Amino acid sequence: MKRPGIWSFAALWAIALVVGWRPLAATFALAWGNDQYTHILLILPVSAALIYLDWPALKSISAPNLRAGAILLTVAVLLAVILKWVLVVLPSDVRVSIGMLLVVLWWVGAFVFCFGTRVSRALIFPLCFLFWLVPFPEAMLNAVVTFLQQWTTFAASVLFNAAGVPVAKNGFLLTIPGLTLQVAQECSSIRSSLMLLVTTMVLAQLSLRSPWKKALVVVLAVPLSVAKNALRIFTIAMLGTRVDPGFLTGRLHRQGGIVFFLISLAGVFVLLWILRRTEHQALPATALRPARLG
Repeated sequence: MKRPGIWSFAALWAIALVVGWRPLAATFALAWGNDQYTHILLILPVSAALIYLDWPALKSISAPNLRAGAILLTVAVLLAVILKWVLVVLPSDVRVSIGMLLVVLWWVGAFVFCFGTRVSRALIFPLCFLFWLVPFPEAMLNAVVTFLQQWTTFAASVLFNAAGVPVAKNGFLLTIPGLTLQVAQECSSIRSSLMLLVTTMVLAQLSLRSPWKKALVVVLAVPLSVAKNALRIFTIAMLGTRVDPGFLTGRLHRQGGIVFFLISLAGVFVLLWILRRTEHQALPATALRPARLG
């Protein structure tokens, strides 16, 4: 990096820390104390690591873009001024989300301002990845949880039917011989579902070239997450009714989420492997030959 760029960026970053300390503190307190926001703790380190890995190949084209950067910084400031009068009447969780959104927008604008649009376009993924720092407002998070509950209930009923187990579905209730279970909010596994989505985005970015294939993997992470939740419910219910009722309240029920998360992550790796092979097969022959020098 060029030293003026580093120092300018550090100064602009520090301004965001000072001015936006309230939403920053609230966001990281939420991530530390609420399982539904744990993924936020990964965003800054992952984004910084991705930028660091690509920087050696990009530092030669780094050049400040004062105009584009100033536009983004000005937009962040104007929105902050305008929203200052609106935020007073909004719920506290919405205020935190909007405040964090403006902080991230300022950081992205500062990066463009100091290092230019060419570098920013090359690093568009880790820069946009920073927007995962914005916590979902409670209403939005509840909508996501309800979505996962609905589809998890449906997918679990499909698994029971496929296994030949009679099942009756009523809202979030599933009744099988010897057991009635409720797909509660906890069964939506919102924490592991968000972690799976964030992890899949990073793995797709590192593994694939094609934008549409990256998007495909990320989109498929959603039904894969639902399938993970349904498989967990199906497995615990079958073990509890066919093997030992202790499974219904045992460690697999309370702490087995990591097992099914790893199963779903294995599915992501398989999908990435298949798509990566298709990319290699699609490369022209000239791209596979070593370059000749001289």
